[in-house]
Amino acid sequence: MKAPPSTLIILQHILIPLLLILPFHRNIHTLAAGKWDLLVPNMGISAMHMQLLNTDRVIIFDTTDFGASNISLPNGNCRNNSNNLTLKTDCTAHSVEYDVASNSVRPLTLITDPFCSSGAVSPDGTLVQVGGFNDGDHNVRIYKPCGGNSCDWQDNNVNALVQRRWYSTSHILPDGRLIIVGGRRQFSYEFFPKRSGADNAYSLPFLVQTNVPVLENNLYPFVFLNTDGNLFLFANNRAILFDYVKRVVAKNYPQIPGGDPRNYPSSGSAVLLPLKNSAGAEVMVCGGAPTGANGTFIGALNTCGRIRINDPNPSWTMETMPMGRVMGDMLLLPTGDVLIINGAGSGTAGWGSARNPVLSPVIYRPNNRVGSRFEVHNPSSRPRMYHSTAILIRDGRVLVSGNNPHVYYNFATNLFPTDLSIEAFSPPYLDPKFANLRPTIVSPPSQARIGYGQRIDVRFSIPPGRLNGSSVVVTMVAPSFVTHSFSMNQRLLILSGGNVTAVARSTYQIPVVAPGSGNLAPSGYYLLFVCHQGVPSVGIWVRIS
Repeated sequence: MKAPPSTLIILQHILIPLLLILPFHRNIHTLAAGKWDLLVPNMGISAMHMQLLNTDRVIIFDTTDFGASNISLPNGNCRNNSNNLTLKTDCTAHSVEYDVASNSVRPLTLITDPFCSSGAVSPDGTLVQVGGFNDGDHNVRIYKPCGGNSCDWQDNNVNALVQRRWYSTSHILPDGRLIIVGGRRQFSYEFFPKRSGADNAYSLPFLVQTNVPVLENNLYPFVFLNTDGNLFLFANNRAILFDYVKRVVAKNYPQIPGGDPRNYPSSGSAVLLPLKNSAGAEVMVCGGAPTGANGTFIGALNTCGRIRINDPNPSWTMETMPMGRVMGDMLLLPTGDVLIINGAGSGTAGWGSARNPVLSPVIYRPNNRVGSRFEVHNPSSRPRMYHSTAILIRDGRVLVSGNNPHVYYNFATNLFPTDLSIEAFSPPYLDPKFANLRPTIVSPPSQARIGYGQRIDVRFSIPPGRLNGSSVVVTMVAPSFVTHSFSMNQRLLILSGGNVTAVARSTYQIPVVAPGSGNLAPSGYYLLFVCHQGVPSVGIWVRIS
């Protein structure tokens, strides 16, 4: 029996407003599933490494030893380098600056080889890029953003490193230095910049203990700064809490269940889950290639492990992803959710060592109940496997690029050819249906400076009648240096705050407190977002010190 028209009208007036104020996460399955856009069909190089800077420009680079790229150096310039393995004279670029606002690329000049290197952004916004291959393995390269089109690499820190750093991990420390951990056949760590001539490389037995002869499986170790100032280090299938000041292991963690390797070339990924001033830190490790996958195409691991690293007796809690994934990237979204993107369904990292591209991104919602945390979203049409990358940008999109770079930029004879394009994945929160829920930050202004523990009155606007004050959250995200399925220095802080109050028509204010120390948030640039019902604003840059 049909309800009378008057009843339907009454129900519409009740249900539609109710749906608008329900928590965003409860509606997302049916309302949106993400969107892909091709931004740049050919930027000229392969995106092995990416870093967003506070100028809203992205530094992208691959290797100087693969021959001529698809983009020329400006003004007819050429690199003359007798150490090059492929071309002694090369008139093409192997790094570009991508301008998000203009959707354009500009070639940059690299001299020494940054192949399979690492990096971090120093407190003043400078990209410090560490190690590499061949003539670049002991070098540090500097990129200082200038806001214009005259900035370029400073590639003159030759032999700045004590040991060769190839496949190492860099992490920014509370004092502004970088710690550089591991690398191929380097079971040690060191710092940059050096404090004195006595600042050496220091042995790290944990990297010897987790090394598998020939296979390794402990390269690009997962490194996270804990809230107590120590470092959580994960390599192969084990983890420690490391006091780098005293040079001692502060805690040993249990092996991840199953015992399978998770680091390069098994190439799972890991993320430090969102932090609060008063809450403990939790790490999540997902995917990778199981033991025995090298040289075969065994299905990738479909498990994730979560561990609260400051618990007195920490243990792993395991969950199952919708599909197995090796060489995936894990990114923190402004909402505190985790995007798992890129990768393959079988095999390992390496040229031709994987099959079955995983085209569908997955969003993991860490605060949902177990069994309802993973959501599969719309697939890309482009495989993003070995040497693919992904980063969050200020408008909430995720830039995705890279795939299987080959010597001589060989596009034709490989099963999964080199890909020089840039795509953007728009998570479901960017669906136009949610435009009336999206806040706009009014103040503080972008590039504002804040202090540790400082109260910040964040003002934002919302379309009339749409505010649900209890759903407003302010987050700070540190942009990451991404390569080889790991986003180095990535962290998201949920700022504690008070009640939302109206200050003008459709304009509101929420008081929040900045992170309390450099252990929570190393000094430097962060993206600050206001999230309303799970829909983030465009971020603004803030600098904490």
